[in-house]
Order: sequence, then structure tokens, then C-alpha cells
Amino acid sequence: MNNIPQTRLLLAEDDQRLAQLVHDFLAANDFDVTIESNGNNVIRRVMAELPQLLILDLGLPGKNGLDICKEIRPHYTSPILILTARNSDTDQVLGLEYGADDYVIKPADPRVLLARIKALLRRNNPDGLNAQTTLRFNSLVIQPQQRQVFIDNQAITLSSHEFELLSILAQNAGQVLSREYLFKAVYHREYDGLDRSIDVRISQLRKHVQDDSDNPARIKTVWGRGYVFVKEAW
Repeated sequence: MNNIPQTRLLLAEDDQRLAQLVHDFLAANDFDVTIESNGNNVIRRVMAELPQLLILDLGLPGKNGLDICKEIRPHYTSPILILTARNSDTDQVLGLEYGADDYVIKPADPRVLLARIKALLRRNNPDGLNAQTTLRFNSLVIQPQQRQVFIDNQAITLSSHEFELLSILAQNAGQVLSREYLFKAVYHREYDGLDRSIDVRISQLRKHVQDDSDNPARIKTVWGRGYVFVKEAW
């Protein structure tokens, strides 16, 4: 008998047929899945049940998924995976800006959904990380094992992927890293040449670390090549 606790997921989806299909597929893969169909109830349930990952449909009745993501992100540190329609590029960008960690386009291939969930859970589990030395750049401190970031001794709240991106840039301080390299390093999948989620996350990172978005000094854009972490700027 397997006594390992199942990973708890909350699926916020109002399409009952889709929700049941996703529930059954994930349950068959050893996840403990609960379903919530009303957006007005999602935040309360997340804070009460503390699922290890939230799967969030953007088109929920009541409070929509974007508003939920924006409101809950400062208080919920586990991954948020959004579900979005194929033609909603704006929603994808907004979801990432509001703190979502990844997105899956509907209709979702169950195997893709499962792979994205497992990848997010791996990255959010400090016990699964290799021991790494704390990174220090004057006012900036990055603690990889604790997944914490401090600027001037003040904790900075980052999403899972924002933390990954900052860590990768800092570990390669002074080197220009291409969008393709960063995409593969953060998402662990091939880059299609079109996805701009790395650009969105860079923009969000600059806000978090008090970098001037119009004239950035800490995370610079090298046009045509990528991004560079400037260690002397902290």
C-alpha cells in the first residue's frame, strides 16, 4: 500500500465536462484534485485548503481568473497554472504579468497539462534543488534553497518562474543570455521562436527589483541578442 500523501490540486473550471475529464485524468496520475466552478469562491478555498498548485481557468463566472490571479498572488506562494483560449494572447500576457507561473491553451492535451504540472511542482520544491551557494550582489541577496530574494534586507515576492529567471540571470552575471536560452532554462521545453513570456517576466522582474523599465540598469536588454544581469548595478 502506498502511504505517500497525494499532491493536492485545486481546479478552478466552470465547464463541468472538461473539469471532470481533467479531474479523472489527474486523479489517475495520483493527484488529489478538487473542483471549483465559481470564481467568487476560488480565493477563499485556496487560502483555506492551501493546494500545492492552482489550475485556473480565466473565463470563470463571478470573479474572473485574471482578477483572482492578481488578488491572490501576493498571499499564495505555490504555482498557478492558467487555462486560456487559443486566441487570447492578451490574456496569456496579463496572466503572466499578474503572477501566473505558466499557461496551457485550451483544448488542453492531458499529457501536456500533466507535464506542465509536474514541471511546476519540481521547480517549486526546494528539496528537489541542488544545494547552491547564496548569491550576493551588494544590496541583492538570492537564496536558492529557500527560494528567497532580498533587496536592502527587504524580502521580494516573486512567482516561481520569476525566481528561476532572476537566479539564472544572476548565476550568469555579465553574460548576454538569449531569449531562447532563457526560455529553455526556465520552462524546460523547446522555444518556438514566437513566445514572448520571457519578455513579460523580464518586465515584471524589473518592477520587483526597482529597475527603471524605460532605462534599465540592473537587467539590461541587448538588442538582437538578449538580456544581461549587471552585477555592479545593485
